[in-house]
Amino acid sequence: MSDTSLHPGLKLALDVGPLVLFFAANARFGIFAATAVFMVAVVAALGVSWALTRRLPVMPMVSAVIVVVFGGLTLVLHDETFIKLKPTLIYLLFAGVLAVGLWRDKPLLAMVFDTVFDLTPEGWRRLTVRWAVFFVVMAAVNELVWRTQSTDFWVNFKLFGFVPLTLGFALMQVRLLARHAAAGDPAAPGAPAATPPRPGSAGRPAD
Repeated sequence: MSDTSLHPGLKLALDVGPLVLFFAANARFGIFAATAVFMVAVVAALGVSWALTRRLPVMPMVSAVIVVVFGGLTLVLHDETFIKLKPTLIYLLFAGVLAVGLWRDKPLLAMVFDTVFDLTPEGWRRLTVRWAVFFVVMAAVNELVWRTQSTDFWVNFKLFGFVPLTLGFALMQVRLLARHAAAGDPAAPGAPAATPPRPGSAGRPAD
């Protein structure tokens, strides 16, 4: 397996690009054509990620499967309700998986992002709780928007509402990441133990 990781800009483009195409196609051709474009774009983005890294991130892969299934139902049954329910299902699925991980004392974020962040067990627990709650709130917001607003408003909100909210929430976790960084916690597992200075060693230059 390759250890190659995507450039942050390319990763953002692969994550947001399908939504941009969904938005553009809906404005020009309507929700059903936009759903077909969205399905193709999501699968294509996953394929590009695989071609460059030789691995499939769990969350984008699960999202792609749900997009294909619910997008297919939308097109076959000619009912836009299914594509509108897709974000709700994804958010609740992610929240449920994180909650089960906490219940089993195995924060799953630590398994997914252990190569990106090095946090204490308490840090992973708090970060997992926050993201689980955030996903539940986002599911509720999606339900409120699609059930009370027009289809065009919902499509616009997917790009100009959900994306900024998610990025903003992620940025709000920076302080938690810094506060619970394992490298800066003397009590964290694997952290080097502090050693008292030896008598007469003050001012001694480093070897």
